[in-house]
Amino acid sequence: MMKFAIAFAAALMAGAAPALAQDQGQGQGGGEAPPARGRVVQPYIEVSQIVSAEITPGSDVVTFTQVAAGADVNIQGRNSGASVSVRYERNIAYGDDSVDSNTLSGIARGTLAVVPGALSLEAGALASRTRVDAGGGTSVNPLVREDNESRVYSAYAGPSLRTQVGDVGIEGVARVGYNRFEAEDALVTQQGQTVDVFDDSVTYLGQVRAGVRPDTVIPGVGLAVTAGGFQEDIANLDQRVRDLYVRGDVTIPVSPTLALVGGAGYEDVEISSRDAVRDANGVPVRGADGRLVTDKTAPRRIAFAVDGLLWDVGVLWRPSSRTSLQAAVGRRYDSTTYYGTFTYAPSDRSNLAINVYDGVSGLGGALNNALAGIGTDFEAIRNPVTGDFGGLVGGSQGQSLVGVAGSVRSAAFRGRGVRASYQRQVGRTTAAIGAGYDRRTFIAAAGTALAPLDGLRDESYYLTAGLSRQVGAGSAITTNAYVNWFDGAGSNDVTAIGGSAAYNQTITRRLEGRAAIGVDYVDSQFTDQDFAVATALVGLRYNF
Repeated sequence: MMKFAIAFAAALMAGAAPALAQDQGQGQGGGEAPPARGRVVQPYIEVSQIVSAEITPGSDVVTFTQVAAGADVNIQGRNSGASVSVRYERNIAYGDDSVDSNTLSGIARGTLAVVPGALSLEAGALASRTRVDAGGGTSVNPLVREDNESRVYSAYAGPSLRTQVGDVGIEGVARVGYNRFEAEDALVTQQGQTVDVFDDSVTYLGQVRAGVRPDTVIPGVGLAVTAGGFQEDIANLDQRVRDLYVRGDVTIPVSPTLALVGGAGYEDVEISSRDAVRDANGVPVRGADGRLVTDKTAPRRIAFAVDGLLWDVGVLWRPSSRTSLQAAVGRRYDSTTYYGTFTYAPSDRSNLAINVYDGVSGLGGALNNALAGIGTDFEAIRNPVTGDFGGLVGGSQGQSLVGVAGSVRSAAFRGRGVRASYQRQVGRTTAAIGAGYDRRTFIAAAGTALAPLDGLRDESYYLTAGLSRQVGAGSAITTNAYVNWFDGAGSNDVTAIGGSAAYNQTITRRLEGRAAIGVDYVDSQFTDQDFAVATALVGLRYNF
């Protein structure tokens, strides 16, 4: 049986739109206008020869041909915009059928103005994959094998509103999302313990905010009222995360660039589930995929419930159109909460973003939040050896991390953490770095098969960096590196380190040559053996 523990799941990396800053403290995105006009549509095909050598624990060498087709699209208008990166690849092995694979990966995010400046339709989609070694550790190594590959899918769509009715500004958003994690087999630790992994979920989000500027109703004070809700229905044990709230907010300007903000309201948060089907001995039954089988006739059991006051106080600092800080501390989910965003773009060639978040959801909610948190003008950053999209994008709004190290347990959780990214362009060189910390405390109902997870904590630390440079007419060098540390409950730790370098050379107006090398290493406590692989690629790309 294949064993795996961790996947590169989702975390968001962009500040919330003002109407959504309070929604789970995680930045739901929405309503942003594309920063510039333009149109780029670039379909392509690639043919490459790849050699992948296992350094440890074995010494296997695999050679295969990779045929790929894809398209990168970036279309920006005054009120609408979209960015899409999609790629299909087929790996053809020589004498080793386990390397044969088909993969679809990509990311898309778009906004379509229905009523310019007021009503828009927004959508996003993600398809990605993660590789895992036989002991359960995460790896993004290019040794492609279908039996150790997991796939992540996420999509959402819905309208957003921003309008003015007299002196009252109204902002709102609604969306529905779907998320799925596919794996060939169950997660089994080295000790023989089976962990229930996320299957799929449907998410619902809605929020409306009405507010007036300072001095409109009360001298020197701005007022707003917000109401909203979030729900995620998780297939595993029919879990349900529901978060409803209504609140009032005040804004007190201290200077033209600084304001004190505060708010209070009512929240009703509930996480519940059913139990698993049990055999004659009371042991939970698992299906062919290793996941727990839900007992649809079992009563719903409460895992977490909070009904009462929420509040927070903070500051809003906007010294210029290029600098913004919003930070708050308060009480939510029956405990202290912190959240905020900081963005700084001193020029069109430099961007810094920091985000502190706190919220409750399942893995699907985190995925949808990640998609909604990025802008519509970006470039997907792919592994130069495999072409994989690992969840990193860069663009006019800075660098965003959509996929980071994290747990794929099926239980709902409270997720708290911080993410930061910096991107800078100097002449022909562009450099980017992203880092973060994510902590997930799992919540499960007593008396159910997931009860042992209640209160367990998984922590992730991650660092990723990239550098690209034009070195001549029609030639470029790109380098990427990453480090992920995962501290799982029960000392199930994983460290993943890797790097790659690529060289592209234009041959004709549409044809270019490619060469790349990469090294990836995984140290997992799920197994007593480390895993390392080195890969080299040479190929051609034709741009239509």
